[in-house]
Amino acid sequence: MTTTPPAPLLSAEALKIAFPGRRGASTARAVDGVDLDIGPGEIVALVGESGCGKTTLARSLLGLVPPTSGRVTFGGEPLDYSGRALKAYRKRVQLVLQDPSGSLNPRHTVYDAVAEGLRIHGYAGDEHTAVSDALARAGLRPPERFFLRYPHELSGGQRQRVVIAGALVLEPELIVADEPVASLDASVRGEILALLLRLRDELGLSALVVTHDLGLAWNIADRVAVMYLGRIVETGAVEQILTAPRHPYTQALLSVLPEAQGDPVILTGEPPDPSNVPSGCRFHARCHVLASGEAERAGVAEACRTQDLPVLEGGDRTQVACHWAAAAPVAATP
Repeated sequence: MTTTPPAPLLSAEALKIAFPGRRGASTARAVDGVDLDIGPGEIVALVGESGCGKTTLARSLLGLVPPTSGRVTFGGEPLDYSGRALKAYRKRVQLVLQDPSGSLNPRHTVYDAVAEGLRIHGYAGDEHTAVSDALARAGLRPPERFFLRYPHELSGGQRQRVVIAGALVLEPELIVADEPVASLDASVRGEILALLLRLRDELGLSALVVTHDLGLAWNIADRVAVMYLGRIVETGAVEQILTAPRHPYTQALLSVLPEAQGDPVILTGEPPDPSNVPSGCRFHARCHVLASGEAERAGVAEACRTQDLPVLEGGDRTQVACHWAAAAPVAATP
């Protein structure tokens, strides 16, 4: 008996975000057609190199960057960009940034930093209790011990927990974490990842984790979406994507992890300029499968260079946008 998956909590549908070029330059297509779903209580990792568009996409899902076309829906309702509606939405969807030092006002105590969101949204309950509960859920116990401390008096891991507490205090349904452990020591990263998993299990919290690190995705995500030059190029369950990647870009990202088997795949050159997206598959100029002749042998080399690929649909199915993987799915699995 099959079970119908729950309706997505957050969805991007045919989302495009373009920025006008300066001094007559072409428009930059930062997000160029993205479908992405996040279910209730689900952690989705959005993975890709710097400049691929993942942070712009995340900011749009937060309501910070209105899309050029397409739409964002939350709980089945289109996101309303009017002031009052957007303020209410940002209470339900909170951002956790990668640099806690930059996220916290050095002149504010921990108590004030966590209480700030409550004050902005006119919280009518017991502020002291709400702040205490948020700090405790973030792993800062006893919370009263941290009330009067300033950011410079805390470790990096403690500062990140304060940032997470500031998001939790509003009891959001989803958090967007942009490189949440990138600035932390290796010894602390595991603690913060374990915290996010615990919050998902205890609170039913959904999360979009933006990262360049597929190793992090392996440790925390239910699903992975791999992004390249404004598009999702592969998506699916974390076990499927990280143990049997089909897109050459995903394979290259995985090949440089310490635990990877075989020789690393070195990505040559930089990603193309989003104001000058190449024809065909947007990855073809850097693709080791095309360069090695494998795409030629599969009969898809010309398609790789000239035929664009469709936007992957949202949902939890395993999908790949690659002519070679579609033509030779067995050969595409390492």
